[in-house]
Amino acid sequence: MAEGDSSRMSSGTRVGAVMDSLRERIASRSLMPGARVPSIRAMTDTLGVSKSTVVEAYDRLVAEGTIVARRGSGFFVSGHAPPLALADLGPRLDREVDPLWLTRQSLEAGAKVLKPGCGWMPASWLPEDGVRRALRAVARDAQAPLADYASPSGLPALRQQLAWRLAQHGVQAPPEQIVLTDGGTHALDLVCRFLLEPGDTVLIDDPCYFNFQALLRAHRARIVSVPYTRSGPDLAAFERVLIEHRPRLYVTNSTLHNPTGATLAPAVAHRLLKLAGEHDLLIVEDDIFADFEDEAAPRLAAFDGLARVVSIGSFSKTLSAAVRCGYIAARAEWIEPLIDLKLATSFGNGQLAASVVHRMLVDGTYRRHLETMRSKLADAMGDTIRRLGHAGLDIWTRPRAGMFVWASLPDSLDAADVARHALAANVVFAPGNVFSASQSPAGFLRFNVSQSNRPKVYEALQRAMELAAASSATQRERA
Repeated sequence: MAEGDSSRMSSGTRVGAVMDSLRERIASRSLMPGARVPSIRAMTDTLGVSKSTVVEAYDRLVAEGTIVARRGSGFFVSGHAPPLALADLGPRLDREVDPLWLTRQSLEAGAKVLKPGCGWMPASWLPEDGVRRALRAVARDAQAPLADYASPSGLPALRQQLAWRLAQHGVQAPPEQIVLTDGGTHALDLVCRFLLEPGDTVLIDDPCYFNFQALLRAHRARIVSVPYTRSGPDLAAFERVLIEHRPRLYVTNSTLHNPTGATLAPAVAHRLLKLAGEHDLLIVEDDIFADFEDEAAPRLAAFDGLARVVSIGSFSKTLSAAVRCGYIAARAEWIEPLIDLKLATSFGNGQLAASVVHRMLVDGTYRRHLETMRSKLADAMGDTIRRLGHAGLDIWTRPRAGMFVWASLPDSLDAADVARHALAANVVFAPGNVFSASQSPAGFLRFNVSQSNRPKVYEALQRAMELAAASSATQRERA
């Protein structure tokens, strides 16, 4: 807090700011139970407030039991750490634009709520009949494992199929280097458990898939970010972050990036991997959108040969979110410890789900579905971009495939305000700030083209922009 800011605040507000700052550090595990709290002098210098303000704040925190005073030693975090609450970590957002709240609302929404901001396709776009046929076929198969736990690595026949499919994207991963999981989030969670210690620094794109941030905070990681461009991460900024922060891990989408829809350029990929080698950086490449592509784009895992890149993915976006099946492809010596972690935390993965996915892959159902899905998405992409243009939004880049469009609002409108007004009309938008560690893309919205084909979406968008503009004008007048 700058001195100028603090001078304009009341004494009570300054004390509260000191208390909130310390509480947040304790909630985020930056200060663990028993840890020494910054000295009064250090906190005075950091927050730009007076010594008496810090003294009063610390006295109040002692009174409420948050910290304890030890004569001659200073102040320390007391007791046990409070239960981890992800909503208390990271940038403070209104609950209406909090990413996890948006996910909950999208999942719990009734049929009347439109969800152009959600991250999945409508059920009608997915092969529900094919899933039912596969379930019946598996149930009739006397050899199908319907009662036992899965083998530690997962269904061998599906891992063989995945090895072949990864090879189509240039990633050489034999079945022995593939571990099945219960979806992409489970895969990332296992990799984080394996590679990270609390307090490790992790690099993410800005913007990036918002659940990367939530999951990394759950692992008590320190998050740093680098701007994402139309051809990949800003390499100059990327190198600076590697030098200044020495992150352990970089988590990204290389193709059909979420939320921007951009695709990594080969030259950027090569330079990125060179920097990773120079700075001992490991990379998790979330390839969940691989099957949206007509032609395979560059993969970091393909260029790297799984030396320092881990590839993860799942079928949740393209086949069924109810059939939880994902994978990890990694270097050979990491497979056994990853399997041990998988057994320790989940005792395996869903054998029935893996059997259903395998059957749909080998009987041609999945291939035929992908052909139809890609065609529908291409049409929806063109229609959504056209409608957004008519509404006055600028498209950041036209994606080569997939379901996401990243668009900026006109007249410096705040996307969180627009999303908040749209909620009243039962339309859920995804404002840019929920995808950003730096909170920089405040004027952007992410649109899911498969969920944006209703006129009401654009009627609600237009009305929400008008209300946000009026609210902004009123605030300027009052200021």
